[in-house]
Amino acid sequence: MSQMDKVTIRKPFQRHEKDTGSSEVQIAVLTKKIEALTEHLKGHKKDFSSRYGLIRMVNSRRSLLDYLRRQNENRYQKLIKDLNIRR
Repeated sequence: MSQMDKVTIRKPFQRHEKDTGSSEVQIAVLTKKIEALTEHLKGHKKDFSSRYGLIRMVNSRRSLLDYLRRQNENRYQKLIKDLNIRR
């Protein structure tokens, strides 16, 4: 994932202009990485090291989503709707 891709992903979820670390931005970037890795694994079924990385990313996103839900339910609901995450 290139730097330009990350910038375009961050824009809609940033709280302010220089926001790169809020939980919404981190979840959005992780979601795009997860989608890309899922597509990779569809063609490379025996790539177990990438599968392990995917599982770690999903767990990390889950933790961030739980944190966001505890902190602000409205932002959580909006984020899962915008990213089309099943929950």
